[in-house]
Amino acid sequence: MRIRQLITRSVLIAGLALAGSWSVDSANARISFSVKGPFGTVNGSFTGLKAEIKFDEKDLGGSSIRASVDAKTVSTGVGLRNHHLRTEEQWLNTDKFPDISSRSQKIEKTGGGFQATGDLTLKGVTKPVALAFTFAPGGDGGLFKGHFDIKREDYNMGKPGGSVGDMISINLEVPVKK
Repeated sequence: MRIRQLITRSVLIAGLALAGSWSVDSANARISFSVKGPFGTVNGSFTGLKAEIKFDEKDLGGSSIRASVDAKTVSTGVGLRNHHLRTEEQWLNTDKFPDISSRSQKIEKTGGGFQATGDLTLKGVTKPVALAFTFAPGGDGGLFKGHFDIKREDYNMGKPGGSVGDMISINLEVPVKK
């Protein structure tokens, strides 16, 4: 009887540990960005999100987000611009820096949803970021929506000043399942 209790307890603990784990629907995840360009706003996106999300509204201290995306998937709808962003040393330089990654340090409740504070690594530079996000559960899944801004010069992207805006705005829509 004692062994059965230990097994039952172990299964219960394992189930609770996985209760907040979410599987990302990478094919339908959207990572978009916008930045002021010389002729208006430049919009673009990345695909192929890989993420480990542990999120439980009742256990924010045990919640975490780790994510990465292949920088070569950058797309602005203009082939020459995409090539320029991938290959130029001053922009993404994807041969040298193939991944863009983030890792949360803390997740907190806010008035409008939640905030994940952590680190973003882009072009070999790691800086703190604050990702404001919401979570809408539904059935056996849900949708995370988030937003954050970065200063492009913090990540050595582009030349200082010039006709490209200082701030890059990033929006995320990440569908998940249990």
